[in-house]
Amino acid sequence: MIERYLQIRAATVAGHLPSGELGYLADVTGLLQLWRVAPDGIHEQLTFAGERVTAALPSPSDERWVIARDAGGDERHALFAVDPAGGPELALSDDPGAIHVPGAFSPDGSEVAFTHTGRNGVDFDVAVVGVDGGGRRELAQPGGWSHVADWSEHGILVQRANTPFDHDLFLVDAESGLLTHLTPHDGEVAYDSARLLADGSVLCACDAGGEFTRLALLRDGEEPELLTPDDGDVEGVVVDASRARRAWTVNRGGESEVWLDGTRVEGLPGGVVSALAFAPDGSLTITAGPPDDSTDVWTAAPAIARRTRSAVGGLDREGFVRPVLEEVESFDGLRIPYLRFGPAGRPALCWVHGGPESQFRPQMAPVIQYLCAQGITVAAPNVRGSTGYGRTYHHLDDVERRLDSVSDLAALGRALAAESDAPVGVMGGSYGGYMTMAAITEHPELWACAVNIVGIVNFVTFLERTGAYRRALREAEYGSLERDRDFLESISPIRKIDRIACPLLVIHGANDPRVPVSEAEQVVAALRARNAPVEYLRYEDEGHGITRLPNRLDCYPRVAAFLQRHLLA
Repeated sequence: MIERYLQIRAATVAGHLPSGELGYLADVTGLLQLWRVAPDGIHEQLTFAGERVTAALPSPSDERWVIARDAGGDERHALFAVDPAGGPELALSDDPGAIHVPGAFSPDGSEVAFTHTGRNGVDFDVAVVGVDGGGRRELAQPGGWSHVADWSEHGILVQRANTPFDHDLFLVDAESGLLTHLTPHDGEVAYDSARLLADGSVLCACDAGGEFTRLALLRDGEEPELLTPDDGDVEGVVVDASRARRAWTVNRGGESEVWLDGTRVEGLPGGVVSALAFAPDGSLTITAGPPDDSTDVWTAAPAIARRTRSAVGGLDREGFVRPVLEEVESFDGLRIPYLRFGPAGRPALCWVHGGPESQFRPQMAPVIQYLCAQGITVAAPNVRGSTGYGRTYHHLDDVERRLDSVSDLAALGRALAAESDAPVGVMGGSYGGYMTMAAITEHPELWACAVNIVGIVNFVTFLERTGAYRRALREAEYGSLERDRDFLESISPIRKIDRIACPLLVIHGANDPRVPVSEAEQVVAALRARNAPVEYLRYEDEGHGITRLPNRLDCYPRVAAFLQRHLLA
C-alpha cells in the first residue's frame, strides 16, 4: 500500500518564456524533468535524460531554457541549453569535476551568468557563457559559496554566504569583471533573495537589526530601508520584467503568506509557497504545497487558478491528514513547537528535519501520510536552532549548546510516551540523522527504534570529508576542527555507540557529497561488531537522500515495515 503513497507527484514553477509559456519541474517520470504548458493548454515534457534536472532558467528573449543536471546525486551540476525547436540539448559547461550553479540570463538573453568551482574546487567564481555554447568569460572571484542572484543593465548581482546567516552582496561589471562590494557591515547580517530594481537599487530579504528577515531596499552607501514588520521571515523575493512590481512570501509559524505589491494574496490553498514567478502579462505564478494535497503550480494573481494537478497515487485526497501545531516544554522551560500528524494516544514517531538551518513546515509528506493511515502518529519538532522563529531561536544550538537541541527532542519523546504509554521511535535525514543518532545515544531509554537517513555520526570525519566548498559554512555552525575538535568528538554519537539500546535502520547514498557514506558505514560496522541490531540500505546511484523512484520504492517500504514491526507490534 505504501507504494501508492510513494507515487504522489509534485510540480514546481520554473518560470515563463517571453510568449507567456509556463515551464515547471515535475517528477512524473520518477525524476525531476522540465515540462511546459503549450499555448494550446497541453502539458509537454521537454527533458528526457536519465538524471534529474536540478534548476531551470527561462530566457527573457526567446523560447529557450537553460537547465542544470547532476549525475547520481553527486551535486556536480552541469549546464545545458534546451533547444526551443526540440533538438538535442547543448552543453554549456565542460568540466565534470566542477559544480556549476546557474544564475541569470543577460538582459538580451544572449548569455547566462553562473558560478562554478572549476578553479580550486572550493570557491565559486563568476563566469558567463553564450547560449550557443561559445564565448565563455571568467569575470570575478568573490570567494566562498557564491551564486548569481540577478542580471540587469546595471550589472550582475552576486550573493556570497560567509556563514549560514551572514552574507554579502556584490555587483559585477558584465564586461570588465569589476567587483563592487554593496554590503559592508559589522556582525552577522543575512541578505537573501536579492533582486535588482530599475534604478539599480537592490530589493532583498535582510535581517539587519532585527529578529527576522524583512523586505529591504538597499541603496548605495545607505543603511537598509526595512519595508515590512519584524514579525516573520520574508522569503522568495521576485520582481517583474519592468523591475517595478514585486512579490514575496512571509513564513509565519511555518505557513506561507504571499504578498504582491504590498497587499496580501488571499484564497490560496495554504501550507508552504516555495517559488514565485511573474509572467510577461504581469500575473503571478507560485508553487503551493499544502500538507493534505499535492504540491502544484498555481496562478496567484490576478485570480486564483490551479495550473497543474499532480497525481496522488490514486488515493483519496480527502483522506490526507492536516497537522496541528502544538508545543512541548523543554528542560529549561523553552516552548518547542511541533507539527502533530494524527491523534494523541497512539504509537508515535518523532521525525526530525535536516539543516539545522531549516524548519519542518506543513506540506505534503507522503511517508508521513502513510504512517498516519497505519496507526502511527508523527510528531515533527522544530527544536532550538530551527529557522522561522527569529535570530535568537536559531542560534540557541550553536557549537557548545548542540546537545540542548537533543534535549528538546527528548522532551517531546517523553511527552508522547506519557500520552499513551505506547512506544516512540525517532527518524531523521541529514542533520536530522545526526539528531536521531544523538537521541538514541544521549537518551537511549526513550526510543523503541530509530531510522538514520544520510546522517552525521562523527563530526570530525564529517568535517574532514564533506565537500571542500561546504566546510567553512559547516564549521561556522558546528565548530571548527582547529578550535573545537575535542568538543566535536564529545558530541559525536559514534563515541557513545555502546549506549544504543534500540533497533536501528541506516540508509545512505554512495555518492553523497555532503555527508559522505563513510558516516553510515562507521556506525554500521561498530554496531555489527557488537552484534547489535542494525539494518543498512546503501544505494549506489544516490547522493544526499533517496530521490529516484525505483530506489524509493525499495527503501521506504522497508522503512515502513521496520517502524510497524517495532511500534505497532
